[in-house]
Amino acid sequence: MASKVPPSFGRAGKVINDSGPKGFNPGLIVLLVVVGLLLIFLVGNYVLYTYAQKTLPGRKKKPISKKKLKKERLKKGVAAPGE
Repeated sequence: MASKVPPSFGRAGKVINDSGPKGFNPGLIVLLVVVGLLLIFLVGNYVLYTYAQKTLPGRKKKPISKKKLKKERLKKGVAAPGE
């Protein structure tokens, strides 16, 4: 009696065995492509950033106008020349 399997279970076992691996899931392929492109983008940006930091000269500061210099000197208590 133990060797006999009811027909409903016998068919289900065959369906499970037939549904074996048939290749990659398309969703998995899309996910891998998107993650790969994102990773390449981030690594490329990091490499370009470090290269720019090493090779490009620093930014020049804007020249301070004479009015601002005069105001700063007055705030410090130093008399501006010519006054």
